[in-house]
Amino acid sequence: MNSLASQSYPNNECVIRTRGLKKSFGSLNVLKNIDLDIVKGENLAVLGRSGSGKSVLIKIISGLLKPDEGKVEVLGQEIDKIGPEALQALRMKIGFSFQNSALYDSMSVKENLSFPLVRNKRHLGEKEVKYAIEEVLSEVGLSQTLNQMPSELSGGQRKRIGIARTLILKPEIMLYDEPTAGLDPITSIDINNLILKVQKKYNTSAIIITHDLTCAKKTANKVAMIVDGTFLTSGSFDEVFTSDDENVKAFYDYNFIKTDELIEK
Repeated sequence: MNSLASQSYPNNECVIRTRGLKKSFGSLNVLKNIDLDIVKGENLAVLGRSGSGKSVLIKIISGLLKPDEGKVEVLGQEIDKIGPEALQALRMKIGFSFQNSALYDSMSVKENLSFPLVRNKRHLGEKEVKYAIEEVLSEVGLSQTLNQMPSELSGGQRKRIGIARTLILKPEIMLYDEPTAGLDPITSIDINNLILKVQKKYNTSAIIITHDLTCAKKTANKVAMIVDGTFLTSGSFDEVFTSDDENVKAFYDYNFIKTDELIEK
């Protein structure tokens, strides 16, 4: 199976659409004929082994990489066909939460958050920038960190500030690259709840790249697994993990931690 394509969208707008997507690096075929549809307000968790093409997929969707073949539409625009100015405008509608948070170490939290606003929304006044920073810090529960440096924050706090920095531009799409990687279970729960809060409050659509099955189960409306550059299976978490396929069973059996009772419903 290599398709997550839907036949129709009677009540929902399709915000990400790929058809026949292929990407290789030299002789290594990373993505092979990927079809994907994500509708507005939907979270998709993409699972797969390291090197399976998960991160390549979201880098293509965000315009950081170009596909070798196929069609990629984001918010109605074919992303590899538009010019630099249109691509920049589109990227402002896409929040990319990097695995390492990608904060500027020489800038305070306040400066990290103001940077994308000052760069991309130069019409905003000082009071508007201040309000936007206070708003997103409140959303991620870290108002007290305003004047701290990234080096003074815990790993979980850096993740949340990284998400806040994407939220400050009010994106329509969120791309999360291993949002709970390297975090303890309790902090991971906080990140999972934040992803759900962002989805609900901002009506974002998201792709969540993760090895964390608890994260996938709790944050995603739909789960897909990439094996050898194609979608092996997709559906709800329970539908995917009732499969007898050895690739799926191995993923489930490896250190799966059940935390249903700890996650906010």
